[in-house]
Amino acid sequence: MRIPPHHDPQCWGCGDNPIGLHLPQPTEEGLTEYEAYFSFDERHQGGPGIVHGGLVAAALDEAVGLLATWYAFPAVTARIFVRYRHPVEINTELLLKAWLDDARGRRLHVNGAITDGEELFAECKAALLHVPLEHFLRTPEGQAAAARWAGT
Repeated sequence: MRIPPHHDPQCWGCGDNPIGLHLPQPTEEGLTEYEAYFSFDERHQGGPGIVHGGLVAAALDEAVGLLATWYAFPAVTARIFVRYRHPVEINTELLLKAWLDDARGRRLHVNGAITDGEELFAECKAALLHVPLEHFLRTPEGQAAAARWAGT
């Protein structure tokens, strides 16, 4: 049985999670670049009017993870280094980008950035690993997802 690349419907980054970002999933497998427009809102605030830095990092992690997962399903983050350039204001349209830098064996090196189209707010360098699907089947939620996949 072949399971196509996807994320869980409750994923904070690309799922239907009510406090999530609702990022679009990549349109096809094997892509080496990903871009999505999105914005943070009041629920994502740290300081007044500023996005919480951990959520900025999480958005970058989601972008590199989406790209890696559609490149080599499934994939997980092994390491991520985030560099914050400028504070990110809430309620601002942002461009989230990820691009594959290198792929060797199970390891994928993916870079990412958050901009407003001109100014760079944060960037990352990440190493992700292609893992066996069983990695996700250890939890009750993973087992329920496997049962759904088997029924389709």
